[in-house]
Amino acid sequence: MKFASLGSGSEGNALLISATSGLTRTTVMLDCGFAIKETERRLQKLDMLPADLAGIVVTHEHQDHVGGVFKFARRHRLPVWLSFGTFQAVQRACEGVDLHFCRDSERLSIGDLELIPYTVPHDAREPIQYVAGDGRYKLGVLTDAGQSTPHLVDALGKCDALMLECNHDRQMLANSAYPPSLRQRIGGAFGHLSNDTSAEILAAIDRTRLKTVVGAHLSQQNNTPELARAALCSVVDAAQVRIACQEEGFDWIDLNM
Repeated sequence: MKFASLGSGSEGNALLISATSGLTRTTVMLDCGFAIKETERRLQKLDMLPADLAGIVVTHEHQDHVGGVFKFARRHRLPVWLSFGTFQAVQRACEGVDLHFCRDSERLSIGDLELIPYTVPHDAREPIQYVAGDGRYKLGVLTDAGQSTPHLVDALGKCDALMLECNHDRQMLANSAYPPSLRQRIGGAFGHLSNDTSAEILAAIDRTRLKTVVGAHLSQQNNTPELARAALCSVVDAAQVRIACQEEGFDWIDLNM
């Protein structure tokens, strides 16, 4: 099992998760916040074609996550999985797309992958994140959440790898040029995770199997890779930590290695 990012941040997000069983490979794309041509370009950099994808799995309706999903799915005839609340928010864009609904804690199987959705506190209709597995390894994904909850801490336990939002540094956000309403939204209970809160979540989960942590969805205005890395390294060894970026995402991380 392996995973890679096409890009991570407020200008667009897309994550690839891939598993192999015998001669078959299943790859899903988690969210797609890029235009069709840009998504294809970023896929090619990872030696992937749209035809290699088994489908797209959606977390919520904000444009940096869903903006490219339905156009890309129509163009390449890909099925899409999303919560019913997300569907209600984007249904005008869904025409002609093969849709499947999922909800908290109900396992869904896509080829060689099994995904378990779990709810998170975010200012969307029915936001969910996912834990993906291939029967041997597990990847936990957590972005776009405003605070920790016992449910998400439990969901992310015993993962081999974790992609964890480190959106902002609290002091940088407080001193930013953003209007007060936007600062309040980002830093609020249904906004985005600060470096400190992400470190607290990392400290709280069962890390007995954890080998890799990727800091993700960093704000380009209110955070730095160095601050995000320092927060995560306060909990786990520095050798386990990587940081995703907006322009490049990150290359394949193979959990079999």
